[in-house]
Amino acid sequence: MSVKVFSLKDVPEDEAIEVRDLLTAHQLAFFETPAGNWGISAPAIWINDAQHAARARSLIDVYQQERVQRIRAEYAQLKQLGQQRTWIDVIRDHPVRFMVYVAVIALVLYFSTKPYLDIGK
Repeated sequence: MSVKVFSLKDVPEDEAIEVRDLLTAHQLAFFETPAGNWGISAPAIWINDAQHAARARSLIDVYQQERVQRIRAEYAQLKQLGQQRTWIDVIRDHPVRFMVYVAVIALVLYFSTKPYLDIGK
């Protein structure tokens, strides 16, 4: 029976590629399930053999611990140099998207509170 060893939901593409490469380098046969057309399925990496799944899971756990340390070190270095990404950078890169989000939030707040504000009238 197949065993899910790694969920691909909300995983950055570089991490997914590194996990695939890790399993391939250790000669572990695996297959993937995609998210589907609407992204509602469970994207994951699966191993057919339970014994190999335990080995794959331990390899992935070690990899993820190393990745966390590496990403934190990179962030600390960027922060020290003053080059880390801020909210202002995100807004500057995508101003139209930011304005659309603000408009949607304002509309939701308006329609959520309007009935209560009209009670006294």
